[in-house]
Amino acid sequence: MKITTSLSKHKKNILTLSFYSVIGIFVFFVPVSINGKSTIPLDHIITGIRQHFPRGAAWYALMIVIAGALEPFYDKNRRNDLTAVSFSVLKIFGAVIGVLFMLNMLPEALLAADMTPFLYKDLAIPVGIIVPVGAIFLAFLVDFGLLEFIGVFMEPVMKPIWKTPGRSAIDAVASFVGSYSIGLLITNRVFKEGKYTVKEAAIIATGFSTVSATFMVIVAKTCGVMDIWNIYFWSTLVITFLVTAITVRLYPLKNKSNSRLAQPEMVSREKGALFKRALRAGLDAFDKAPKLRQSIWENLRDGLLMAMRILPSIMSVGLLGLLLAKYTALFDIIGYLFWPVVRLMHMPEGLLAGKAAAVGIAEMFLPSLLVGGASLVTRFTIAVTSVSSILFFSASIPCIFSTEIPVNLKDVLIIWFERTFFSLIFAAGFAWLIVGLSG
Repeated sequence: MKITTSLSKHKKNILTLSFYSVIGIFVFFVPVSINGKSTIPLDHIITGIRQHFPRGAAWYALMIVIAGALEPFYDKNRRNDLTAVSFSVLKIFGAVIGVLFMLNMLPEALLAADMTPFLYKDLAIPVGIIVPVGAIFLAFLVDFGLLEFIGVFMEPVMKPIWKTPGRSAIDAVASFVGSYSIGLLITNRVFKEGKYTVKEAAIIATGFSTVSATFMVIVAKTCGVMDIWNIYFWSTLVITFLVTAITVRLYPLKNKSNSRLAQPEMVSREKGALFKRALRAGLDAFDKAPKLRQSIWENLRDGLLMAMRILPSIMSVGLLGLLLAKYTALFDIIGYLFWPVVRLMHMPEGLLAGKAAAVGIAEMFLPSLLVGGASLVTRFTIAVTSVSSILFFSASIPCIFSTEIPVNLKDVLIIWFERTFFSLIFAAGFAWLIVGLSG
């Protein structure tokens, strides 16, 4: 009788795990066409919310910005180093900008289409919605065994190349099809559970959490490479992860600690067929998982907290970056750091390419705006590099700093330079190959 009950429970757990996994995979990874637009269901949900509640979404984002600006002063566990204090001040500034924007009281220069309206409408509102809404469905991906199941299969690939566990493949895919914020939400959640070391979490946060494929479409259109979309998408994916394979072997990532934030429960390493071991790992995790309602609530809470930490920084750091790019020569000067690369790769508009690569640290979409009238080699190279560089101050860097992952500002700047340097080399090589084949 006990054996029959055990088998029945075993089958029920497999079915439930499979059902939850299918929901998570469908929402984050399966494109669906609605009203002529083909994208993942999560993106359709966000689009629907914005279309049906435009004013509500705008005011909701403002509430999140204000709450996020106040949150550091109530967080008992907040860091008190210079970087944390600086971002706390910047968040207050971001809240002020948000309030003045919604009240239409900003100076005319800040109301230009490529300034505060861009930051608020194209970044703050969608990010403010996608993080908590995505967090609800995130429960189906991370809490009930799918991560552990996939991890067993991907371990032989991820460990030797990127020095991360097999489960990190989920983070990488979630970023490409969803957004960097979702990828970082997964990374932070798994890191807090002790399933990633400090080094692994830092590698994933700075090496996999790039913008989504849907935003890459906007970059491709702006750079005029949409007619070679498949080449652009797959070359960007390859170059992004190729560059990550290099940066994990360079300072500062190679020197990161192998310690954990918490000690994870040991899972027995069962010998035998790969699928059998993967299923056992998934079922072990399922047995220890919280109830669905509890899991969804915890993920939603984490999502709201992360949105509160991201949005004020988007409005402040993002605006400062845009102003520096538009009204100063700062990024022209930084662009000279990449002069050896653009000369080595014989790029037609070397100085322009260097500036475009440099301005990506402020906002990843800015490089595309700068090279719109350049040659195909320059446009393609910058379109790829802006995505592969991953790190930018208007959103992804504040998002990383909003997690518990111990990455400081110096680390971020060094990793950004390394990623941009190698991305330019590989992207330009791809670009010349494309020109050669088309010529």
